[in-house]
Amino acid sequence: MKAVLLAAGRGTRLRPLTDEMPKVMIPINGKPILEYHIDQLARAGIKDIYINLHHLPDQIKNYFDDGRKWGLRIQYSYEPAILGTAGAVKKLEAMLGDDAFLVVYGDNFFEMNYKDFVAFSESKTGIGVVAAFKKDDVQGGGILEIGDEERILRFKEKPNPSGVFSHWVSAGVFYFRKEIFEFIHNGFFDFGHDVFPEIIKIGKKLYAYKLEQDVCAIDDIDLLNKLEDGLKYK
Repeated sequence: MKAVLLAAGRGTRLRPLTDEMPKVMIPINGKPILEYHIDQLARAGIKDIYINLHHLPDQIKNYFDDGRKWGLRIQYSYEPAILGTAGAVKKLEAMLGDDAFLVVYGDNFFEMNYKDFVAFSESKTGIGVVAAFKKDDVQGGGILEIGDEERILRFKEKPNPSGVFSHWVSAGVFYFRKEIFEFIHNGFFDFGHDVFPEIIKIGKKLYAYKLEQDVCAIDDIDLLNKLEDGLKYK
């Protein structure tokens, strides 16, 4: 199975750190955020990873090189202008082929059992599966309503307070079958804003994989400091 790691974001809310390094290269306990994802994917047996790049791309390429250090192969997709989460995956359509694949937001921090996630996803029909976790404050994330058999009934990206209908939030980890590419078109360049709502609207199936652990979206310096402080005492 192949995986796409999304790593093109500039991380403007983490300045001045991200003036000198990509957001995904910010170290957590001495190791770049992105490396935690690569470690976990490698342990799950993933052999091919594609990483999209934009801001300071050479830092990522020089650190991870071709991936052989982790026992896998890494290829890169440079974006002179950021294409969006779905647009980045669409650019890789030919390389991803006909098989199912994973997409992971490289700037989130969490532990993930990818073997279990893939097994769950392969037990479901439909276009794909979204990993989700429970969160009190859902502003800034993509929320989903989950129905019978974990089918996603609604999806809303970054809801305002009056529009909150769920406390299940996307973890930024997806399993997709090749049919997903049919929905990345005509300006639909973001999974949360564009693609997922359209899939649900026309009655196609998306499912949710419920995580028991928290996911930390490292969106500002305070969150980064809290994460590091918490890990020091574990």
